[in-house]
Amino acid sequence: MSASDPQGQILTVAQMQAGEQALVDAGTSVEELMQIAGQGAAEWVWRISAGRPVVVLCGPGNNGGDGYVIAETLRARGLTVQVAAPLGPKTEAAKAARRAYKGEVLTSGKQANGKVLVDCLFGSGLARPLEPEHLLVLRDLANRAHHRIAVDLPSGAESDSGALLNAGLPEYDCTLALGAWKFAHWRLPARAKMGTLRLVPIGVANVEGAARLIRKPALHAPAITAHKYTRGLCAVIGGEMPGAALLAAEAAMHGGAGYVKLFPLSSPRSAPAGLVVDKSSLAEALVDDRIRAMLAGPGLGTDDTAFGRLGQVLSHIRPTVLDADALVMLRPGMIAQDAPVLATPHDGELEQLCRSFGVIGEDRQARAQALAKVSAMVICAKGPDTIIAAPDGRQALAPPASSWLSTAGTGDVLTGIAVARMATGRDPFTAACEAVWLHGEAARICGPAFTASQLAQAVKEAYAAAI
Repeated sequence: MSASDPQGQILTVAQMQAGEQALVDAGTSVEELMQIAGQGAAEWVWRISAGRPVVVLCGPGNNGGDGYVIAETLRARGLTVQVAAPLGPKTEAAKAARRAYKGEVLTSGKQANGKVLVDCLFGSGLARPLEPEHLLVLRDLANRAHHRIAVDLPSGAESDSGALLNAGLPEYDCTLALGAWKFAHWRLPARAKMGTLRLVPIGVANVEGAARLIRKPALHAPAITAHKYTRGLCAVIGGEMPGAALLAAEAAMHGGAGYVKLFPLSSPRSAPAGLVVDKSSLAEALVDDRIRAMLAGPGLGTDDTAFGRLGQVLSHIRPTVLDADALVMLRPGMIAQDAPVLATPHDGELEQLCRSFGVIGEDRQARAQALAKVSAMVICAKGPDTIIAAPDGRQALAPPASSWLSTAGTGDVLTGIAVARMATGRDPFTAACEAVWLHGEAARICGPAFTASQLAQAVKEAYAAAI
């Protein structure tokens, strides 16, 4: 996930407008940008349509202008194309694109008979629900089409939040993001409507402070001089429920760390071969300077003993991952200033942390950002649309992972991978991004209906895929 890769950035509406304006200021006209975007999108429509007739639904803005360019590009190639435009173009660039289109324009969708619908009604600038008559046209064309393609965003999706502004919006087979990814492409509920996602570049440069899409990390084999301590010793702190800590430790063993120690509250009945179970006093054990990263929370419990063990962990300023019960017990002031800490809450734990730290936000992304800033922790708000937020404002969003991850124990596996990555020297933000990718890849490798233990075993193959 390189910050220098413009195709990996995720932009707000304001950032996208600024990026386009920078291109205009550099000498590219709005009309030229529309041609670049429309022709690039038309390439995908051409492939998907496979010779079938296409109807392009155009709105009044520049998204509609892109639609006219798409339609003309396809018409010039010999494809049967109709344009349905319930509203005429209003921007100068869209008017120019309309004049350049030599095919048929329908003011109603009733006469349109394309097998492929291309939705260019409204794009990323939409901030209010579709008017009832426009929604009816969209639904009618979508219901009669065999394939549906959204250009930039499905009409009715709010770009920055991923909210759906209308009920009953169509589902699409493909969505073509123009210029850059938007937050709605990766956030629910909008993401669930979009089908396959494809990016159509138009030359937008890197935008400072933009969020990033999590991509496959560039991992490496250990150096020829490496040994278990140079590769990283990580400590997994167990509690009253040993199974969760064992799962995390097993994942850590495959996540790149050279040495994993489990510090249980009581001896587990079984442990993976190669896992060192240290039964010594936790206070004495954590003095070991060779420990590079610590994990506390999975199976820890929330009683006085668990609270004491959490306090012992946090008394050492080391890279630390906190999850599950540790997040329930965590309060402001417990973490030392400048301590490198990664918290991995699910939605319920995120709400708990926000209450504890006095954080208010409109949605989970805003809450994760605010919590990271207030707590000085990196927040990995895990779920079907995982968001990672750092105290310095950095953000990363995860592409969709297998829905089979919705089973007990998979979050423990994620934290195990994360502590292993931190033990190898990664900062909390980078460790979180790498862990989320490895977690998703391990799930893909597992296929359907896997257990958390099987997921932990698959981390090895996921790691190999990134080397």
